[in-house]
Amino acid sequence: MSREPREVVLTVNGRRYSARAEPRTTLADFLRDSLGLTGTHLGCEHGVCGACTVLMDGRSVRACLLFAVQAEGHELTTVEGLAPEDGQLSSLQQAFHEKHALQCGFCTPGFLLSAAELLDLKPHPTEDEVRAWLSGNLCRCTGYQNIVDAVLLASSRREEGAR
Repeated sequence: MSREPREVVLTVNGRRYSARAEPRTTLADFLRDSLGLTGTHLGCEHGVCGACTVLMDGRSVRACLLFAVQAEGHELTTVEGLAPEDGQLSSLQQAFHEKHALQCGFCTPGFLLSAAELLDLKPHPTEDEVRAWLSGNLCRCTGYQNIVDAVLLASSRREEGAR
């Protein structure tokens, strides 16, 4: 297999990107270093902490475990893509803000994207379902309750028609 950089074309947050990457470049490094999308955080680099979670074709993946070349041709959503284009926060981001569901903020992008996937798949989850879904994301600062409360608040607002 060639180690020469190759062109990687993918869509991130609705925008088409093309950049060169070595075959061994992780998706997380590609997003951060080549595309300037620094909201994807690198924590453990073993796929355990969830800080690098992004959505690929609507499903959560660990960007530290994928190579950029594996994402070619796919649609990705990073935390930068959650907010509407008008600059306001999404209802999920607003709920995190209101419920104080972040402290240092390092894990927040991964939690937001995992929660967004959950709410897309199951718009009205129970508290137990939220806890189970988010169990793959680790936070060293909070007790998780505010994060769960934020997801449930966002879910209730979806019932009211907000996204």
